[in-house]
Amino acid sequence: MTKIIAVANQKGGVGKTTTSVNLAASLAAMKRKVLLIDLDPQGNATTGMGLDKHTNETIGSILLGEVSTADVLQSIPDSNVDMIAGGPSVTVAELNLMGETNREYALKDILSRLAKRYHYIIIDCPPSLNILTVNALVAADGVLIPMQCEYYALEGLSALLGSVETIRESANPDMEITGILRTMYDPRNNLARDVSRQLSEHFGESLYDTAIPRNVRLAEAPSHGLPVLAYDQTSRGALAYLALAAEVIRRDEA
Repeated sequence: MTKIIAVANQKGGVGKTTTSVNLAASLAAMKRKVLLIDLDPQGNATTGMGLDKHTNETIGSILLGEVSTADVLQSIPDSNVDMIAGGPSVTVAELNLMGETNREYALKDILSRLAKRYHYIIIDCPPSLNILTVNALVAADGVLIPMQCEYYALEGLSALLGSVETIRESANPDMEITGILRTMYDPRNNLARDVSRQLSEHFGESLYDTAIPRNVRLAEAPSHGLPVLAYDQTSRGALAYLALAAEVIRRDEA
């Protein structure tokens, strides 16, 4: 059965795209067929996978009805990952959707025709609750929330959870919180440990056991157009995302 996961946070700079790219690569390394969708006009997940974001053949083109899904799907070499690119052209689709009826269901309709091909579909959302993110949350089975262990991030988390609950009540009652992921985590930092403790107390099993550390190799990999597993598979960042993928699979199978 296909699991559609929206990777979302209204706050930028929390490792959302890093998580989308590296979770997709790590799930694929565990023999799962994965589709990665870059729904962000910034197109960072696209370049992080070594593809060109300055193209008109993006998820935006599909949402606008200009091309078929088959025309836009790209296979990532030496991996079990397919990708639908994002980039600046997605902004046009966002503006167009605003004038459509049932606009929040556009992505869900597209994915309903793709889902059977994949074990996982990972959607990298924009860092805001716009119509694109709403589309992802309506289409998803669950939302994975990456966040840094700092107090401002806790405030942003509360706002996002409120938005998730609103969408659950209005458009997607089956959506769940797939998990909350601590990113850029440094256990030597007192604040990080304190926020991590609060997350554990408030969210219990929704908090992933895996925490993603600050890691130079993880930061370098996007500039080479590679997930960290392809850039340096022995790095702490690569091992952490493999652990996360194993945890995601384990929870699904349970």
